[in-house]
Amino acid sequence: MNPQPPVCLWPDPRALGPITDLYELTMIVGYFAAGMADRRGSFELFVRKMPPNRAYLVFAGLEPAVGDVLRLAFSPEQIAAIRRWPLFERTDPAHLDALAALRFEGDIWSVPEGTVVFPGETLLRVTAPLPQAQWLETYLVAALAYPTLVASKAARMVTVAGGRPLYEFGLRRGHGPHAGLLAARASYLAGFDGTSNVEAARLLGIPASGTMAHSWVQSFPSEFQAFATFAQVFPETATLLVDTYDTLEGVRHAAAIRPQVQAIRIDSGDLDDLSRRARAILDQCGRTDVKIMVSGDLDELRIAQLVGAGAPVDGFGVGTELVTSRDAPALGMVYKLVELDGQGRFKLSPGKRTYPMAKQVFRRRDAAGRFAGDHVTRADETAEGEPLLVPVVRNGQLVAPLPSLDRVRAHCRQQLASLPDRLLGLDAPPAYPISYSVALEADARRLMTR
Repeated sequence: MNPQPPVCLWPDPRALGPITDLYELTMIVGYFAAGMADRRGSFELFVRKMPPNRAYLVFAGLEPAVGDVLRLAFSPEQIAAIRRWPLFERTDPAHLDALAALRFEGDIWSVPEGTVVFPGETLLRVTAPLPQAQWLETYLVAALAYPTLVASKAARMVTVAGGRPLYEFGLRRGHGPHAGLLAARASYLAGFDGTSNVEAARLLGIPASGTMAHSWVQSFPSEFQAFATFAQVFPETATLLVDTYDTLEGVRHAAAIRPQVQAIRIDSGDLDDLSRRARAILDQCGRTDVKIMVSGDLDELRIAQLVGAGAPVDGFGVGTELVTSRDAPALGMVYKLVELDGQGRFKLSPGKRTYPMAKQVFRRRDAAGRFAGDHVTRADETAEGEPLLVPVVRNGQLVAPLPSLDRVRAHCRQQLASLPDRLLGLDAPPAYPISYSVALEADARRLMTR
């Protein structure tokens, strides 16, 4: 008897339909059973509240999420497996058959990727027949919340790095290989300069960055021989990891390599003190052009400390703290029904109240061009400022090609430059003004009365 091959949990991009929660599937089948499949619903995605120690968020993940949504489908094998579950034994087979033809053919409006956003305002709106719109809930929240979390963390690091380059090293620390791809994209979008993730670099055009591991040094009879061999293989571009044994002795060995290497990396110890002493050694050896990179469980607080102290650090490699967003590892992103066949729908749950009707968000700027406040309105209203939500998908087709990652990165840079100074501090309170239109408030009161 042949053993079963290992199970692969990587989703088939041609059959992403079941990448969802079971209650989405029960509701989809239920809509067909109740004769509601043609009713048109509008759902909105937003963040309920700011994670701890955050004053703003960077919206990320839109391009891959939309690409997946437009490919959503159930394979025959998936439908056959679902049909055998006890939950669906007594349902009309025709309602499960309908899954085979289910595709997203609705509309999506969204704020542009890379936009700075805040809780309580609509980030994305889906309008489609109820089964289609419901189908997107789990996938969109999963596809957008994590990249937004990482991009927001990365933006804080970019802000405090003072123009020094930052490199994403988190693939091995992410919650699975796919998370590593999402994190590499999100951090680059937010201003990082490269990634160690080879496939992310290949797929997305992100500059690849990496040095060596301690195992390389340990594999040779001496540290100097390990450095010399690496520099010979990668002449003038080598970055040498100098803290396998004695960090300062490693710096001396690196300084003796000819021709000189591009950089050294320190991955442990007192990075402030070691970088100063390393700089002195390199300069004394005439290696004034060799850069000093540091890594080792860095976060924005530690980066700010090193920059503020004037440590002679030329760049930072960041892994665990970025890809896990350890200090704020979850984002309360939700997706709620706000309109059905043109009639408002809302929630009154304590702490989870929502406003009815499809919405638009208008952003005002002050005289200096900084963000001054956002105003949430009905989608059919106009207000002062720039409307943030733009059409992305209409009738299941892209309205226009989505912007390149480099364009999104440039947009994010402009957005961060437009934040008020009071929101840029690492301990800044989330004090950005958001208001709601009179019409929205009236709709809410009218529905509550009804």
